[in-house]
Amino acid sequence: MGHGEEAESSASEQPKASSGTAMTSASTAAPAPSWFTPKRLLVIFCVINLINYVDRGTIASNGVNGSRRTCTKSGTCTSGKGIQGEFNLNNFEDGVLSSAFMVGLLLASPIFASLAKSINPFRLIGVGLSVWTFAVIGCGSSFNFWSITICRMLVGVGEASFISLASPFIDDNAPAAQKTAWLAIFYMCIPTGYAIGYIYGGVVGSNLNWRYAFWGEAILMFPFAVLGFIVKPLQLKGFAPTESKKALTAVEAIVPEVQDVSNGTGDALSVEEELKNKITHKPTKLPIATRIKNQVSRFMKDMKVLLGDKVYVTSVLGYVAYTFVIGAYSYWGPKAGYNIYHMADADLVFGGITIVCGIVGTLAGGFVLDFMSNSISNAFKLLSATTLVGGAFCFSAFCFKSMYAFLALFAIGELLVFAVQAPVNFICLHCVKPSMRPLSMAISTVSIHIFGDVPSPPLVGVLEDAINNWRTSALILTSIFFPAAAIWFVGIFLKSVDRFNEESEHDMSNRVADRSNTAPLLGGRKPAEAESSSSSVEPC
Repeated sequence: MGHGEEAESSASEQPKASSGTAMTSASTAAPAPSWFTPKRLLVIFCVINLINYVDRGTIASNGVNGSRRTCTKSGTCTSGKGIQGEFNLNNFEDGVLSSAFMVGLLLASPIFASLAKSINPFRLIGVGLSVWTFAVIGCGSSFNFWSITICRMLVGVGEASFISLASPFIDDNAPAAQKTAWLAIFYMCIPTGYAIGYIYGGVVGSNLNWRYAFWGEAILMFPFAVLGFIVKPLQLKGFAPTESKKALTAVEAIVPEVQDVSNGTGDALSVEEELKNKITHKPTKLPIATRIKNQVSRFMKDMKVLLGDKVYVTSVLGYVAYTFVIGAYSYWGPKAGYNIYHMADADLVFGGITIVCGIVGTLAGGFVLDFMSNSISNAFKLLSATTLVGGAFCFSAFCFKSMYAFLALFAIGELLVFAVQAPVNFICLHCVKPSMRPLSMAISTVSIHIFGDVPSPPLVGVLEDAINNWRTSALILTSIFFPAAAIWFVGIFLKSVDRFNEESEHDMSNRVADRSNTAPLLGGRKPAEAESSSSSVEPC
């Protein structure tokens, strides 16, 4: 990130050094400190996250407030409202608009996470926010169902880079004793932004036009998209600066050639000299097909490591079960409340409870974990306890016939279950090496959506159609909180290691040197020795 880091001499300033020293110096050369301070970075990322979820609330608001054009038998027609009315969409098409962005988000998140190893992560956020801004402008300028659907998918693509990379940046800059609290502040913007977007979309849509709501979002996001390109790129822990990536490219390009020399009549000194000469000059650029193949190979190796991490898998499995319930609550909650307790304005009641409990619960979860001492084991303890007790309160709430008893118990339950946001993401960030954090966040995001809040609303709908009893359906759904708590309880007993400091920038520079030693290049080093050395680090 550039805060408190010391710049070291580059390879060009040490012509007499060995090739290993030259590559190490090049890779550890850090950029000058950025104008970002940690708190300023947190504020900026929170605002960006807020705008992201304002957009989600805006499209949801248009879905609720819009209506299709209707005509009577006599031929009198009433114009529709919102997006649905202007494009005369049926309910299925209108529902597709609300979730189309998820397609882009799920497809692009792993891609951006993988690209972070070869392209500066901060620049990737700038690219993503630029795509997001132009896509939102496209939503406001769309002319039919397919044009706005494609634009909504591109909104998801743009958001994917930020979702995968923002949390690691915040984790790097947060004080050691406040890491979960900072994550909680960041994730608190989710319910806040969604609520603001719902109001914003309704007000702008009713007083001006739904198109202006999207254009307004683009105006708000544009400065942040520009910021991603004009400021000195921030460095992410576990990722080598641009200079070392160039050195790595040079090594990857010339090692095969140098190996050919070493297999011939050349001795170790001539091979070393060959290596130094080629790195000094402009490196051979790898073919696009080779670079894509390397990216895919690296991604598959990282995925194998990630899916073999029991702590990570346990954390995500519990998160999937938890999100399954929360997703169905957000979609069916108002309707269930109306049918069980005959609430007037059930959407406002459930919306209000969710917003307040979401903000307070998310912040509380982060601060409590920091108070306990933010460790992976303590995070699992907090996750299992709050989900178990919160789920019990929500389950009990649906057992009462009194609406007031329901509202009181349900509010307490939601307050507790929302406390999981910061701790579960803390685990995903700290159970893996720093260079794996973007992929960790991306796969977590993909998993909770594909297996959680995307399938849960239709599945609960199928359940309700079969039993035709909203109270029973709500109780069955809420009971899934208990398996989530049980999964996280298992995590307490897993051997967990906080790997935040396991891989530093110095380690990254050593990778480049180790990659050059895969053949007996320096001082007659044996291949077996090189293999044992490089096995301690993963390929860059």
